[in-house]
Amino acid sequence: MEKTNETFGGDFILLGFSDQPQLEVILFVVILISYLLTLVGNTAIILLAWVDTKLHTPMYFFLTNLSFLDLCFTTSVVPQLLWNLKGPAKTITYTGCTIQLYVSLSLGTTECVLLTIMAFDRYVAVCRPLNYTVVMHPTFCKSLAGIAWLSGVGNTLIQGTIILRLPRCGHHHLHHFLCEIPAMIKLACVDIHPNEVQLFVGTLVLILLPMALILVSYGLIVQAVIKIKSFQAWRKALGTCGSHLIVVSLFFGTGSVIYIQPKRSYSHSQGKFLTLFYTVVTPTLNPLIYTLRNKDVKGALRRLLRNEHNL
Repeated sequence: MEKTNETFGGDFILLGFSDQPQLEVILFVVILISYLLTLVGNTAIILLAWVDTKLHTPMYFFLTNLSFLDLCFTTSVVPQLLWNLKGPAKTITYTGCTIQLYVSLSLGTTECVLLTIMAFDRYVAVCRPLNYTVVMHPTFCKSLAGIAWLSGVGNTLIQGTIILRLPRCGHHHLHHFLCEIPAMIKLACVDIHPNEVQLFVGTLVLILLPMALILVSYGLIVQAVIKIKSFQAWRKALGTCGSHLIVVSLFFGTGSVIYIQPKRSYSHSQGKFLTLFYTVVTPTLNPLIYTLRNKDVKGALRRLLRNEHNL
């Protein structure tokens, strides 16, 4: 009974980067700038895709979902992180930790599925161009986006609830800057092997399976382009898929290390920096990657600025 009572309530201590106070000052400035860029960049993409009719296509529908997701994902982590970095208080309430765990896990899962759907969209665009508008019908696209969001909610309700119900026996010090499953599970004072197995299985389904499907999609794209044997086809395929491949590499590359590798295979410091990369850096880079490499987005931005200037 004592263990059950210790499971709920009580503030958590997010140790974060408190062992490196000089680094905290630098991180505060860098993360604040990154967060502001994330807000501006992703909001700009959402507005452009909304006001410019030339961007009313499946690709930009999914990109809008990704931008909105990145806004929410970063906002679920960064404000609390900045608050902890700027002062001696490193606490987060049990309610705040629960909300952060559920929201960040749900959005992270949704992004895994959404990036897979975007790879399928690129496959249809390159390998089945004549059937693209039929296959990627607006209703079908909305259904795919709905599946992505619902999968995030479903996974969170299962994994998040199981982790939060583990007895902690008064352990409240998290060697992390946010409430995340790999850090939370280490607070348990019972045998967590079954939970580690459950987490690994969930990781296989939600990280490795999407990665495999994305690789298959791009493998088929490469095969289709090779058969054409045209430099223009290669250039078009690279322009169509290059941005997405970069985003996939950044997100899955760091996220998979945290959730797949054994918990003692990297230090607390390495784990925190890897998490910092996919929760803060990647959402900042995504708008830059898609705008700098995308003629449609740059064209829409120029048209919007031209219209504003004419007004």
